Amino acid sequence: MEFSQFDDHQNLSLSKFESMLKTNDVLFFDSNEFENIIHHYLDIGKIALAKKAIKLGLMQHPSSTTLKLFKVELYVFENKFDEANELLNELYALEPTNEEIYIQKANIYSKSDDHKKAIELFEQALYHAEDPTDIYSLIGMEYLFLDKFEEAKLNFMLCLENDYEDYSALYNIMYCFEYLEQSKEAIEYLTKYLDKNPYCEVAWHQLGKQYFIIKDYEKALTSFDFAIYSDDSFIGAYLEKGQVLEKVNRYNEAIENYKITLVLDDPTSFALLRIGQCYEKLEEDELAVQHYYKTVDEDPLLDKGWIAITNYYFKKQNFLKALYYINKAINIDSENVVYWKLYSQINHRLNLLEEAERGYKKTLELGNYELDTWIARADILIELGEFEAAVYNLNQTSEFYPDNEEIEFRLAGLHFVLKNADEGYLHLNNALHINQEHSFIIEELFPQIYKRHIIQKIMANFKNASD
Repeated sequence: MEFSQFDDHQNLSLSKFESMLKTNDVLFFDSNEFENIIHHYLDIGKIALAKKAIKLGLMQHPSSTTLKLFKVELYVFENKFDEANELLNELYALEPTNEEIYIQKANIYSKSDDHKKAIELFEQALYHAEDPTDIYSLIGMEYLFLDKFEEAKLNFMLCLENDYEDYSALYNIMYCFEYLEQSKEAIEYLTKYLDKNPYCEVAWHQLGKQYFIIKDYEKALTSFDFAIYSDDSFIGAYLEKGQVLEKVNRYNEAIENYKITLVLDDPTSFALLRIGQCYEKLEEDELAVQHYYKTVDEDPLLDKGWIAITNYYFKKQNFLKALYYINKAINIDSENVVYWKLYSQINHRLNLLEEAERGYKKTLELGNYELDTWIARADILIELGEFEAAVYNLNQTSEFYPDNEEIEFRLAGLHFVLKNADEGYLHLNNALHINQEHSFIIEELFPQIYKRHIIQKIMANFKNASD
């Protein structure tokens, strides 16, 4: 086991402790040694070893409040609130000014979803604390649980005021600003922060993101450049800068920034996908598809990568390959209406009408009620000769899009085909009143109906009357 975060003395204590566990020998450790050992195990998630250390520590130091508080912490972690409260009450009787007692009591209320009470106890802890930094952060998190973002933001700000290098607090502040859609205020805050900390790469990065949100791309680029200047290995800054460069159509520069991230760290599917999309914008299709394939090699479960390949082959009119890859995307995200719609379009191009209809039906079932989806499904049902199903589909459509000529002309043709002449004349009349210019719909979908003398006469009379 490595103890790199410890000094030599602490490493020795850990080694000594683990050796003791293996031999069943009982060795003495002072209370500080036990505290460091327990901290270590909790940090790396080895709860069982932390429990052993607490048990042995209390056997050797039965009056240690700190070790008892560790025991409380584990009780809270395991949702043993009664045991935790009992021990906390004992400790409170002995040390009523110990801030950690209030913090642990607050944690119990927090885990019980009583966040208001948790805040009250954290505020009591503040009264007794020498260093309030972490407590302000805890209060901020409780306000987040309550969706009180202004209050959360203020507490995270207090946390950052006490420790200007607490970047976790800075990220939380920005989260609040973004949720509240306060980009202008966020920019003002970050600018003041950077006046005191001009080389803080995190703040420059966050400033760039805010400028990106308000579409001030030049200032966003400047901010990301400062972030990179402050830390030339800051991968996030290169990625964000690349996205800005894409927005201003500087695709070659965007590619350069994305490629830097591939050198700094293991390749990411995000960067590879963005590079591919940039090459596609530059009309370098071969390089684009190469990077799309690298994207899915890196992350086979990234549906966006498979969609990029699908769109590439769709554009090339290689519909068989497009169908193969759209199925991969749907297998990953079967609830994506965009994917099902594309699936239908590809199958339609391949004249696989039943599958195309199935895709549009699935799209509608998933809540995509766009007019073109309804219409596309109706037209395929017409091609399949499923006229009654097409009528049912269009009647549903008219509930969402009443008085629409595209629907009415189709319903007119369908009813004539089904020998429902009265219904046919009704829908034809409705369609002509709405927009007679779309009468070509009947000609294209129902040519035999369109050629009927009576239909020609009705449309001619209507045209003459409107002239």
